[in-house]
Amino acid sequence: MASDTPESLMALCTDFCLRNLDGTLGYLLDKETLRHPDIFLPSEICDQLVNEYVELVTAACTFEPHETFFSLFSDPRSTRLTRIHLREDLVQDQDLEAIRKQDLVELYLTNCEKLSAKSLQTLRSFSHSLVSLSLFGCANIFYEEDNPGGCEDECLVNPTCQVLVKDFTFEGFSRLRFLNLGRMIDGVPVDSLLRPLNSLAALDLSGIQTSDATFLTQWKDSLMSLVLYNMDLSEDHIRVIVQLHKLRHLDISRDRLSSYYKFKLTRKVLSLLVQKLGNLMSLDISGHMILENCSISKMDEEAGQTSTDPSKSSIMPFRALKRPLQFLGLFETSLCRLTHIPAYKVSGDKNEEQVLNAIEAYTEHRPEITSRAINLLFDIARIERCNQLLRALKLVITALKCHKYDKNIQVTGSAALFYLTNSEYRSEQSVKLRRQVIQVVLNGMESYQEVQRNCCLTLCNFSIPEELEFQYRRVNELLLGILSPTRQDESIQRIAVHLCNALVCQVDNDHKEAVGKMGFVVTMLKLIQKKLLDKTCDQVMEFSWSALWNITDETPDNCEMFLNFNGMKLFLDCLKEFPEKQELHRNMLGLLGNVAEVKELRPQLMTSQFISVFSNLLESKADGIEVSYNACGVLSHIMFDGPEAWGVCEPQRAEVEERMWAAIQSWDINSRRNINYRSEMGRSFEPILRLLPQGISPVSQHWATWALYNLVSVYPDKYCPLLIKEGGMPLLRDLIKMATARQETKEMARHYFPGALPATDTPFKSVRVILKAY
Repeated sequence: MASDTPESLMALCTDFCLRNLDGTLGYLLDKETLRHPDIFLPSEICDQLVNEYVELVTAACTFEPHETFFSLFSDPRSTRLTRIHLREDLVQDQDLEAIRKQDLVELYLTNCEKLSAKSLQTLRSFSHSLVSLSLFGCANIFYEEDNPGGCEDECLVNPTCQVLVKDFTFEGFSRLRFLNLGRMIDGVPVDSLLRPLNSLAALDLSGIQTSDATFLTQWKDSLMSLVLYNMDLSEDHIRVIVQLHKLRHLDISRDRLSSYYKFKLTRKVLSLLVQKLGNLMSLDISGHMILENCSISKMDEEAGQTSTDPSKSSIMPFRALKRPLQFLGLFETSLCRLTHIPAYKVSGDKNEEQVLNAIEAYTEHRPEITSRAINLLFDIARIERCNQLLRALKLVITALKCHKYDKNIQVTGSAALFYLTNSEYRSEQSVKLRRQVIQVVLNGMESYQEVQRNCCLTLCNFSIPEELEFQYRRVNELLLGILSPTRQDESIQRIAVHLCNALVCQVDNDHKEAVGKMGFVVTMLKLIQKKLLDKTCDQVMEFSWSALWNITDETPDNCEMFLNFNGMKLFLDCLKEFPEKQELHRNMLGLLGNVAEVKELRPQLMTSQFISVFSNLLESKADGIEVSYNACGVLSHIMFDGPEAWGVCEPQRAEVEERMWAAIQSWDINSRRNINYRSEMGRSFEPILRLLPQGISPVSQHWATWALYNLVSVYPDKYCPLLIKEGGMPLLRDLIKMATARQETKEMARHYFPGALPATDTPFKSVRVILKAY
């Protein structure tokens, strides 16, 4: 099982400081500008603050960035930075300018498209200290906004009228060893740009096209890692690559769907790479078409278990390897399906292990490949059992965080999460991991409408509301947005209403009131109104009434909102339009029972029409006794206000009272109920208990006594403790002595007390035993 180890103190403090910048790390100088107090923070702390800040901004939709955050690190005498990783549109030119005095050793800028040529000049400030630099996906960093001097002879002008900087080089970056220029825009003169670098150890030129790669040979004695992903290769490139004899990692893979490449990997090319690059430990040739047959026939493959021994390799050129490779990228090639592959870790599409290796290897910089690998994982989780569940979950979570605005990743990732979080795998997942899943699911719901169905289905795999309570407000806001009546996707509406209902089912009243203020009651009423217009009573209709029943329980504000927004008209219309829908009737009457419990709102129910409807429903046999019971509950609370509050001539109070007695006497006392009372979650016996110590309405008193008798006799272990906790026993004892109470009511109350009746005279014996224990 995944660990539920708590976060480190460092992580907790970092998170707290970042969420409370003003007052911890700094103070607001002029309501906008952050200034730090007179403190000194070492690089270990400052690096984590910056990197965690980036993580929060890019992965947590609820975290708001601060415009002057980087100004906190402008002075290395008080806040020192060494290794920072910045991503996406969070970073702008002024942010790098703010930290230009720092002696950065490692600077990773990934997909920071808002950086312009101004940041190239800022990079020079770090030239004396930088060892590792990534400009991956910073497509505009070589563009200037304009060409003030009109010196077009020194610039190349692109079609968007931006000016491409031509004369920048890495002159002076004497310590630079690791450089990533992946996905740089076309036109940047890579050879002249890199020429001043004397001792590069790692170079990434992903997506850059250059017909002449001879400039790479200047590092033949130092270059250990070379990535040429999606470079249109030729035999000339291969001749240059094999001269780089120090290479340990070579990536010449490509995205087979991106564009057409003339170059094909042949048996001769693979043999040449193996022979000339004797130090190679990692090779990636994913996506390539193999022109010649590089594999041995199935008949010639050695029998037995799969082997990583190069001498048994099913890929003929790799039999010349001195030792197995640490990693071999074969994703979307036919070679990954062979039996004997001389590598400890292989990316491919043959099995779960290869697919997970592919996701792990390509997530950061190749979302187009990652989305296809996650899609394969989706099929594995859907059809088979996932054997490396925790690894799979963590990899998908990482991909969704890293590419929050990549629709393909969000669609495939959210679909995979649905199968990876189902009940079959639940015992293997920690609370911390499941919370991470919820976070990325909610991020996806906020970013793309296309993933909302997947995300809602995934949320259904969690215990609701318990597991969603840490994001309670956010998830409700998202679901209410999905339930906008303008949407036509019935399947999403159905799932979203179900989730809304579950979220308000067993939570405290504060939660219910907060959700009511978000527009929950109004949204449900609009859904019901739309279904009425369509003359449709489906799950959305029934779940909407059920959700209203739950959210109005002991929450007067929500009950009032129901009345104010024409809830009673919708009730009558639904009753008329769908007279045979028992589940619907039960939900509606349960809701009206909640409304009737609010004394201030009962006068709005005192109309001839409403009283007649409630009276007629006393005789309903729908859903067992539930509809009749709830109708009687509504009338019991109205009766409790006394004869003077009976403001209608028809039907008469005595007539309704008579029908209530008849209904209660017709019910089976052993009826099993569809109801749940839990005092710690707001729903309690209090509305029932308040009807006991009174003589204004004996029938209301009898209904309350019957309700308690039924619940504690059918579910004694559950409801006897609650009855005692909420003070019901003294009230029942006093009821026995009341002169106004009916004899049958008193007889029912006597069953609670030992000695009041013979123990053999009642099925209530087990209740007495439990009550005695308390």
